[in-house]
Amino acid sequence: MPDATTAADALAAAFAAAGTKRIYGVPGGGSSLDLIAAARARGIDFVLARHETSAVIMAASEAELAGTPGVALCTRGPGVGNAANGMAHAALDRAPVVLVADGFAPAERAFATHQYFDHAAMLAPVTKVQLAVGQMAAGDAAVQAIGAAMAAPRGAALIELSGSVARQPAALPAAQPSAALPAPDAAAIAAARRVLAAARRPVVIAGLEAVTAAGPLRALVAALGCPALVTYKAKGVVADADVHFAGIFTCGAAEGPVLDGADAVIMVGADPVEFIPKPWRWNVPVIEVATSARTLPYAAPAAALTGDVAVALRALAEGAARSDWQAATIAALRADWLRALANDPRRGSGIGPQRLVEVTQAAARAAGFDPRVAVDAGAHMFPATTFWQCERPGDLLISNGLATMGFAVPAAIAAALHDPARGALAFTGDGGLLMGLGELATAAVLGVKLVVVAFNDATLSLIDIKKDARDLPAGALGWPRADLAAAMRSMGGIGLTATTEAELAAAMAEACAATGPVLIDVAVDPSGYPAQIKALRG
Repeated sequence: MPDATTAADALAAAFAAAGTKRIYGVPGGGSSLDLIAAARARGIDFVLARHETSAVIMAASEAELAGTPGVALCTRGPGVGNAANGMAHAALDRAPVVLVADGFAPAERAFATHQYFDHAAMLAPVTKVQLAVGQMAAGDAAVQAIGAAMAAPRGAALIELSGSVARQPAALPAAQPSAALPAPDAAAIAAARRVLAAARRPVVIAGLEAVTAAGPLRALVAALGCPALVTYKAKGVVADADVHFAGIFTCGAAEGPVLDGADAVIMVGADPVEFIPKPWRWNVPVIEVATSARTLPYAAPAAALTGDVAVALRALAEGAARSDWQAATIAALRADWLRALANDPRRGSGIGPQRLVEVTQAAARAAGFDPRVAVDAGAHMFPATTFWQCERPGDLLISNGLATMGFAVPAAIAAALHDPARGALAFTGDGGLLMGLGELATAAVLGVKLVVVAFNDATLSLIDIKKDARDLPAGALGWPRADLAAAMRSMGGIGLTATTEAELAAAMAEACAATGPVLIDVAVDPSGYPAQIKALRG
């Protein structure tokens, strides 16, 4: 491994030391090429995306799975503008990402206006720090950006690096300070134990920060024998098949019956950014377990444990008395939740969304295909997150804090690169897929094990539900049905279609046997969405 001799080398060395395996991006002609070359010398691969936001989503998704900083790069001006939505996703979904953008050298600022705007000011609302190499040493910038991204709550950071500065001499970065979280305060643990000891019917809500503490969380839930709800990003932290699993928590209506029976709530790593904007309505004590204090908690906690989530959970489990909940009661609540969210209309043409998910998973299991699943934003996300059964943390990837369309395919590409043995599956609506269609070409070039299942109803279904009685112009919420399978074939992948459950099962069997990416264009009957969303959100 070479000694660092330039600013680009110093950045690459810092990323390698932090465990970064890949840089995703769309390069420009400035510092990007220097960074790609320096990263290669440090054993870091470069993945060429078709759009900058997709590149940042890829970096964020791998960061969530690996627990190491994700890195993306882009050119100045339009590259940064295009990356902004991805950076908003990284910020609101608490994914540690460093974006290295080509910048303007100090000398250029005396005359340059072409492609110039204030990158730092634009991204300030969605980044924890904005740094410029040249104004500070490259190694210092890298250490500070990585530290900020990894610090609780995790998020995004910006480094600007001009082409001329990238090639200037620079020293190796200093060692990265430890990102280990402190143990919760002993007094806070004692207070939380008092709240828990007084409760006979506690309920656990697990969120995104619980993903790295699944073992201690499951042990606490088993010790209490209580219902456990998970947010979308925590799906699999408590397995769907676990007898304590009671459903998904969004602060909506569907999970209300579970919490209506609670006399205390243990909120484990559930960031308020994960909840829909509805007020907390359960007047019971809340124990908050989080990596850091919440700036805007949904409920004022009776006890708050901040720091290492796993340590906090082990402390709560010590001597915890079994609750009064009965297994049959939890099973009935779970069954009621699933029944309320059933989405199998069987009224129109095409496959019902619930059956699409169920048939897809059954076919994958029959073929021995165990993919991580990425779910896009849109009406299809509700049946996908409800009916896709998860066993482990990280089984399901989703943009929940930002809830951006165009997420699923790039996230699934990153998941497949991160773990080629498992591969990935993307559930996406036709609208979200069309926003980032070029990433199908990225998947084909990379040859990743990826199945894209497109819910094709030629409509922005979730927005269509929200229109109520508004008189909108024709074409405002829909478009002619696109031949998505043909688009996939044109980009070098396998494109299949399905209009019945039997055709979907057959297409999945073919897709699971393929070595590269496959898209299945599924005709969907959207008529069940309105009732499901009403049941979910009230």
